[in-house]
Amino acid sequence: MRKTYYRKLAFLGMLLIVLMAFQNYMSREKPDFPEVRFISETAVPAGLSEFDPNTLDGEQWKKLGFSEKQAATILNYKKMIGGTFTSKEQFKKCYAVSPEKFALLEPYLLLSETGENRSKDFKSFEKNTIRVSGKFNPDRLSAEDWERMGFSEKQALAILKYRKYLGGSFISKEKFKECFIISDEVYRQLDPHLLLPSKAPDHFGNSDSNDGVQSNISYRPFDPNTLNLDGWKALGFSEKQAATIVNYRDRNLHGSFKSFEDIQKCFVISPEKFRELKPYIRLNPATAQKDEKQQEKTDFSKTDLNIITYKQLLEFGLDEKSAGYIIGFRKKLGGFVNKEQILETYNIDKEAVQKLVSICPLDASGVPRYALTDAPEEWLKNHPYFKYSADKILFYRISNSDDKKIWKLLKLKPEYEARMKLYLK
Repeated sequence: MRKTYYRKLAFLGMLLIVLMAFQNYMSREKPDFPEVRFISETAVPAGLSEFDPNTLDGEQWKKLGFSEKQAATILNYKKMIGGTFTSKEQFKKCYAVSPEKFALLEPYLLLSETGENRSKDFKSFEKNTIRVSGKFNPDRLSAEDWERMGFSEKQALAILKYRKYLGGSFISKEKFKECFIISDEVYRQLDPHLLLPSKAPDHFGNSDSNDGVQSNISYRPFDPNTLNLDGWKALGFSEKQAATIVNYRDRNLHGSFKSFEDIQKCFVISPEKFRELKPYIRLNPATAQKDEKQQEKTDFSKTDLNIITYKQLLEFGLDEKSAGYIIGFRKKLGGFVNKEQILETYNIDKEAVQKLVSICPLDASGVPRYALTDAPEEWLKNHPYFKYSADKILFYRISNSDDKKIWKLLKLKPEYEARMKLYLK
């Protein structure tokens, strides 16, 4: 009995100690937890338009909001994957590009969504991927033969399609190398084994192909501006080559070759073929100049950069990509206000554009301008310089009728504010 009594007493004592300790703990003042703050990524710069990430250098990546280390990482990643981003999906995998940053940039990336054809089926091969047992004639290989050599099914079909385009024969090592599936590294592995002449032979002949160009052609004098599809085929070109020549003449040159140089520029007419045809070419002035009015040269010193056309930009010497981006950016802006904007356009040949802006005048009198308080909502949301701040402007001007107050509330970087003010009254 006495033992049981002491055990109960000991248990009650321990329970009391535990309760006192718990009460002491609960009565202590709880420390404040540090405030959790989320760091938001830099917003997309105002004025950003569609761009090709393969053309940007380190400084341009930094302008998009990346740090110097992140920009270097992106460039190193691009080198690691072969020097070119082939899809948005591939760009997204770069660990320097966070999901939030990718979501901001994704609408402006000039890349396909997945790029499966290029990234998987048309990728370059390492040296040990190609298996060649001896010399071979690529004109005689089937799709299965190319696959056994190490190419994918789609690559094999693309090679055959290219061979068919050439008229059923690769003609020469030089032409074989031009197939976009054949990288320089792969060509170096195959070159010693190819049973083809180094350069294209006369007439681009291939006696084994019924679809190819003809050999042993008897030439007669001809006017290239009057030849139809059959006429060019009679000169030894395949049907596809003949169609390309006719389209080049009728669409690119407005219906007529004006000079021998125009003929040489057609990519399906090789230098060897042109030398062969040249003695028989008769450029009739009547046919060569029938589109003379359309071919009048533009006086660029009098051509306003805000009304210059796509064709005039090509005439000046810009490539199609540069001309397209300039026209597209100008349309989104509603017109250029200064020449620096043209030079800041993404994906352009800056050297050629620099020459253009130094010659052409710029009249900005017709460019629409508004105050922040009365700018149309649609204009604000679509203009490259305003669209990222459009919602804030629309909100602030509900209770503020003064542009100066709205500017203070926006708290923009000076360079962004300066761009926007170009289009304000």
